[in-house]
Amino acid sequence: MTQTRLLSLDVFRGITVAFMIIVNNPGDWGNLYWPLEHATWHGCTPTDLVFPFFLFIVGVAIPFADLAKPNEKLSAKYKKIIIRGLKLFGLGLFLSLFPKFNIETVRIMGVLQRIALVYIICSILYLNFSIKYLIISLVVCILGYYFLMNFVEVPDFGTPNLEPSTNLGAWLDRTILTEPHLWKTAKTWDPEGLLGTIPAVGNGILGILAGKCLLRMDFSSFEKTKWMFFSGIVLAAIGAFWHFTGFPINKSLWTSSFVLFTSGLALIFLSILYYLIDYKGFRNYTNFFVVFGVNAILAFFLSGLIPRILGMIKLNGANNEPIGSSQWIYLNWIEPLFANPKNSSLAAALIFLLILFIPFYWMWKKRIFVKV
Repeated sequence: MTQTRLLSLDVFRGITVAFMIIVNNPGDWGNLYWPLEHATWHGCTPTDLVFPFFLFIVGVAIPFADLAKPNEKLSAKYKKIIIRGLKLFGLGLFLSLFPKFNIETVRIMGVLQRIALVYIICSILYLNFSIKYLIISLVVCILGYYFLMNFVEVPDFGTPNLEPSTNLGAWLDRTILTEPHLWKTAKTWDPEGLLGTIPAVGNGILGILAGKCLLRMDFSSFEKTKWMFFSGIVLAAIGAFWHFTGFPINKSLWTSSFVLFTSGLALIFLSILYYLIDYKGFRNYTNFFVVFGVNAILAFFLSGLIPRILGMIKLNGANNEPIGSSQWIYLNWIEPLFANPKNSSLAAALIFLLILFIPFYWMWKKRIFVKV
């Protein structure tokens, strides 16, 4: 019988979510080691890999989820896809709204919102297209976005460009979403904007293709490993080549080179985990990541919600000025333990991850899996 769940995929998802939690919850945003920072604009750091890895994993999981219920009617599948996508989008909006719930300035797009859109689109493509047409869809997303960003004039600015506020994607977001509903840090553009969702679908499609490879009965486990590993090398190399020849790797723009480079690395990483865990059976020390992997969306959601709640609980700081309780804990209990502020900032993120691990470990032991 074909396996409908891969431990290596749960581990991959758990590693990605755990790293995302660390990246998003430092003790001091002004003191970070470079792997925990995003690239300033063009380029790629380990932190920039987290989001595209998760979209790739979403794609890999789609064929496995479909296989788990082979006799389900197509209409029922569509209904579940739309409902799940709306739930994900709604959770993202809730995080954007909380705690002020100001509709007039809420950021419409975001991480969960993009995941929702990519999941819906990729699921529908999977249900309707063969591998041939999935690849064609991938090429359309990649080359279509390249054409739009590099050859279509930007209204009000003219020449196509890849600058933060004057590129075509930024103009489209300001026009449709309007500035009050964009990323508050930038105000004039959004790293999870509308146009960038097109190439992001490419990460999901490549994940689907990887999932289909893993489910092939005519491939041995070693052959699957080889196909994924060497395909990953080719994709990453193409992405890197494109970076140096005209379309730079850029997470905020979600450039086509970024899609190929990050999906290639994701394929390589998954192939190694699959080989070690599912093929060779090296499963020791995987539980820490599985705990987060099987409840990934809940872990991400709570890791964003809890800091907001702690920030609402005020304690007296220096000069009796009220500060959030999480900042108070960091300044009084964690920072004094380290001479290097980067170490204390990292320690705060790791402590938060370990605290989150406790309830999620209990849920895992009790076989409680929250499905969105």
